[in-house]
Amino acid sequence: MKRDIKPIIKDIISYALIIIAVVLIRLFIFDPVRVDGPSMDNTLKDGQVLILNKIGYKKSEIKRYDIVVADVCIDGTQSCKKKERVVKRVIGLPNETIYAVDGKIYVNDEEVDDSFAKGITNDFSIQEENGLVKIPANKYYLIGDNREVSLDSRVFGPVSKEDIKGKASIRIWPLNKIKSLSYKK
Repeated sequence: MKRDIKPIIKDIISYALIIIAVVLIRLFIFDPVRVDGPSMDNTLKDGQVLILNKIGYKKSEIKRYDIVVADVCIDGTQSCKKKERVVKRVIGLPNETIYAVDGKIYVNDEEVDDSFAKGITNDFSIQEENGLVKIPANKYYLIGDNREVSLDSRVFGPVSKEDIKGKASIRIWPLNKIKSLSYKK
């Protein structure tokens, strides 16, 4: 009895298309990201899983308070061999001044909402930390919500737009903590 090979080929093609679709979605649209460490406490906890929206910033601008995933040189240099992936909050935008005094953050001399911060924000200024007067064009100042332990732009400096891999849009793990991560005042 001769077996018809056409249904088998159809099945193989169907599975191959599904695999290709999943790979393309992960590469270009969405990607799961795991929070590593306490730098975003209390907003995000170590081990939680987020969905990274990779195409969001192709359609819209990066906004203050967005939670983003970026590849950075933790040592503050631009020539490190391997960049580390971090989850941080955008607090400063291109061409802005930024500093903190008495635990309050000021952008362009106006106090910004810092209600999500945990711990005390030590005094800093972009000039003291990075030798800059303003955040350079096409760069962003990222800070972790847990101010006392976060390695962020106060250490590694402003982050270029191309190093920001996307916006963390939804927390999906643990299941009882599923939530949109959009900032609402």
